[in-house]
Amino acid sequence: MAAAKESTFNLEDPALYINRELSAIEFNRRVLEEAFDTRHPLLERVKFLAIFANNLDEFFMIRVSGLRRQLLQGALEAPPDGLSPADQLAAIRSALLPLLEQQTQGWQNVLLPELEKERIRILPYAELKGKQRKVLRRYFEEQIFPALTPLAFDSAHPFPHISNLSLNLAIIVRDPEHGERFARLKIPDAFPRLLRIPSEERVDELLGLRETNEDNFVWLEDIICDNLDLLFPGLDVVAAYAFRITRDADFEIEEDEASDLLTVVEESVGLRHFGSTVRLEVVPDMPKRIRDMLIQHLGVAPYQIYIVPPPLGMAKLMELMAIQRPDLKDPPFLPAIPRQLAQPDLFEALRQRDWVLYHPYDSFAPVVDFVRAAARDPDVLAIKQTLYRVGSKSPIVQALMDAREEGKQVAVLVELKARFDEENNITWARALERAGVHVVYGLVGLKTHAKLCMVVRREADGIVRYVHMSTGNYNASTARVYADIGFFTTDPNIGADAADLFNALTGYSRKTAYRKLLVAPTGMREQLLYRIEREIRQHQQYGDGYIAFKMNALVDKACIQALYRASQAGVKIDLQVRSMCALRPGIPGLSDTITVTSVVGRFLEHARIYYFRNGGDDEMFLGSADLMPRNLDRRVEILFPIEDPRLREVIREHILFVHLRDNVKARQLFSDGHYERVKPAPGEPELDSQAWMLEHRGLWSLEDY
Repeated sequence: MAAAKESTFNLEDPALYINRELSAIEFNRRVLEEAFDTRHPLLERVKFLAIFANNLDEFFMIRVSGLRRQLLQGALEAPPDGLSPADQLAAIRSALLPLLEQQTQGWQNVLLPELEKERIRILPYAELKGKQRKVLRRYFEEQIFPALTPLAFDSAHPFPHISNLSLNLAIIVRDPEHGERFARLKIPDAFPRLLRIPSEERVDELLGLRETNEDNFVWLEDIICDNLDLLFPGLDVVAAYAFRITRDADFEIEEDEASDLLTVVEESVGLRHFGSTVRLEVVPDMPKRIRDMLIQHLGVAPYQIYIVPPPLGMAKLMELMAIQRPDLKDPPFLPAIPRQLAQPDLFEALRQRDWVLYHPYDSFAPVVDFVRAAARDPDVLAIKQTLYRVGSKSPIVQALMDAREEGKQVAVLVELKARFDEENNITWARALERAGVHVVYGLVGLKTHAKLCMVVRREADGIVRYVHMSTGNYNASTARVYADIGFFTTDPNIGADAADLFNALTGYSRKTAYRKLLVAPTGMREQLLYRIEREIRQHQQYGDGYIAFKMNALVDKACIQALYRASQAGVKIDLQVRSMCALRPGIPGLSDTITVTSVVGRFLEHARIYYFRNGGDDEMFLGSADLMPRNLDRRVEILFPIEDPRLREVIREHILFVHLRDNVKARQLFSDGHYERVKPAPGEPELDSQAWMLEHRGLWSLEDY
C-alpha cells in the first residue's frame, strides 16, 4: 500500500503552468525541425516548412488576435500561468524571431541547395536567360496583366484596403510632372505563386500553357516586378517592395440574436478580409518612409511588424508537392481493409462484434461504405450524423443525400462554425437541405465537435442501432494523413445514448447523464476527474496506479491539477500531447511521476485515448475531446468506452504503448517548457511509431489477432 506524499505546493501558483501560446509555438518549432530532418524525403521536408508557415498564419489570425482584443478590451480571466495579454504578446514575439530566422536560413542555405541538387530550381529573376524573360513577358501580357489592378495612393485616392494574407507590392513611381508617387498592387491569387519557367530549348512551354519536364521555377511576384513598366506607361518605376498583412479572423457571432444562423455565418466569413491588422510582414530593403506609411494607415504597433526576407507567405511552398518526383516523397502505401468489412453484407459483420479502424493505416472506405449501405438498405429506417469538417468533395455527404432520395429519414447536424471550414459547410448544408435532409446547426453557444453517425435498422428481432464514432472527422481526404481511431458498435446502451444525444441536438433536452458515453459540456470533465481521483485511491490500496493519455492538447487547469495530485500520490502517468501542454512534468514532489512526449511525423497525430489501469479492471475511452476548456465547456463532445477486452488490449499495447515508446519521432517535455528529441537508450532498438503502424496495419481488426 503506497502512502500519498504530503503536498507542499499551492496548485494555484502560476509558476506551475506553461503558457498555452508559448506551448503552441513550441509545437510549431517541432514542425519546423521536421523540415531539416534528413530522414524525410526532400519534398516532404519542404512540405513541413510550408506547414510551419501556415500554422503561423493561423496562430496570428486566431490566438494573437484574441490576445490583442484582450489587451484593448481587458482580459476576462487570466490564464493558469498568470501572464497578462501584454506579457504574452511580448513573449510570443521573443519566441518567434529566432524561429523566423531559422526558417529563412534553413530555406536559403539548406533546402534550396538540396532542391537544386535534385534539378529543382527556384531561380532569381536576374539569372534568367533572355529568351526565358521574353516568353515570360509574353505570358505576363497575355495571362497576368489583365488580372492586375494597381491602386494609387494620393490626395485623390484613399489608402486601399489590404485583404487578409494577400501578398502585395508597395510600388514607387516617378512622374515627370508630379514627382514621386506611391501605388499598391495585389499579387492575384488566381495564379500559382511558383511558375515553371521555360528552358532555352523549349521557350514555348510554360506552366499553364503546356506540360514540361523542366523543374525550374520563378516566383510570380518576380515576374510582375520585372514587367511593372507595362502597368505604369510613361512613368519611371523606381522600386517595388513586397509586404503582407495578417488580419483578425476570429469573428464572433451573437447566436441568440441570429434568426438565421446559416446566413449570419455566411455573412461573417467575409468579414475575415476586414478584421483588424495583427501582423505586418515587410521585406528588409523596404525604406523606412514606406514602412512608416504602411504602419500609419494600417494602424499597427512596432511589435506587430516582422521584417522577413523574401519570399513572404512561405505556405505557398506546398505547391512544390505537385512536382512528379516520387523519389522525393514518402512512399505510397495501401491502407488495410478488414476482410469481413469488405463483404457485401456489411451490417452482418458489424452485428457480430465491435470493430476498430486506425486511419490512415486502415482504410476509411468502410466508413463511407457504412453510410452508402445504409442509404441503399431497404431495412434502414433512419440515419443521423454530425458533420464538422467534411472536405470539398465528400462521399459521405453524397451518400446522405442518396439516402434521402431512397426515402430514409436523414438528420444531419452541420457545424457551421468549424473555423476556416465555414464556407465548405455552408455549401454542404444548402445541398443537403435541397435534397430534403433535415439539417440543423447545433446548439446556441456551443460548437458540435462530436464525431457520431447512427443508423437505425429494422431486423428480425427488433430495431438495432448501428453506431460509428471517431476521434476524427468524416473527411475521406484528411483520413489519409490524420491518425484517428474509428469505432463501430451495436451496443444497445451506446445506441440509446447516441439517440438521446441526437434528440438533444435536434430538439430540446436537459439530459446531463448518459449510460456509457461521456458527454461535454454536461459532465465530461467531472467524469474524468472522478476517474483520476479513483486511480489515486486504487494506487493507495494496491500500489499499481497508472494513467496514460494521448491527445492533441492539455491546458485545462482542473485536469492538470488532478494529474498533479495523482503524481503526488505516486501514480505513474504517461502523457502524449501532440501540441499545447500547460502541465510542467518532472517537478520533484509535484509531477516527478509524469512523463510528457509529443510525436510529430509523416501523419498528424489526432487520436485521443484516455486509459486508466483501475486496479486491474482497466478502463479506456476514445473520442473527439482534448483536455481544454473549449472542449469541456463550450463544445458538444463525446468520449466512448472500449469495453471489448480484446480491442482494449490491442489499442493499449499496439497503439497507445507503441506511441509512448517512440524514440525516433518523439520529443520529451521538460519542466522549463522546452522539448528534447527522445533517443534510444544504449542497446535499445529505434522505434518510429508511425513506421511501426505502417508495417502492422490491419492489426486492430482482430482478424489475425
